[in-house]
Amino acid sequence: MTTKTYIDNYLKGFKAVLKNVSKIEFRKLTKEIIKLKKRQGRLFIIGVGGSAANCSHAVNDFRKLCHIETYSPVDNVSELTARTNDDGWDTVFSNWLKVSHLNRNDAVLVFSVGGGNHKKNISTNIVSALEYAREVDCIILGIVSRDGGHTKKVADVSVLIPVINEEMITPYAEALQGVIWHGIVNHPDLKE
Repeated sequence: MTTKTYIDNYLKGFKAVLKNVSKIEFRKLTKEIIKLKKRQGRLFIIGVGGSAANCSHAVNDFRKLCHIETYSPVDNVSELTARTNDDGWDTVFSNWLKVSHLNRNDAVLVFSVGGGNHKKNISTNIVSALEYAREVDCIILGIVSRDGGHTKKVADVSVLIPVINEEMITPYAEALQGVIWHGIVNHPDLKE
């Protein structure tokens, strides 16, 4: 495959993904963030791998642009690794949320390629965090791909990034997380 063909196919893939993202779910997600801001709730963003890096960037945008109190456990590498070492990877996010006094006024936003799956032992830390979020009755939001995993099953609102090419699931999913959250943080009702 030539570089030209690869780049052309790559960009065509983005067009196809964008065309098939649910505008209805995107609007619902935006409305939930607007409601969160109005009730002065906090936003907790969780993800692993490349999605974890997106969490850090999104925390900045929601705090700086929208004036929403926003955090991510991945931003504190000392606590994250200590909890992993002492408690295990499965509970690293849920235990962090407990110490943060997550409550029904708050929301958890998941950035994930697969959304987590306990049975397949995939992103079980996300699954545990969402189980805890359900216990305290807070809003669960997601931007996920594949079949959406556990996040899609339990979320109040979840935007699914459609799979159009099995080999490009991760790059499209992680890039589109950014497109979606950037769209949200620039909504006029969230800017002050």
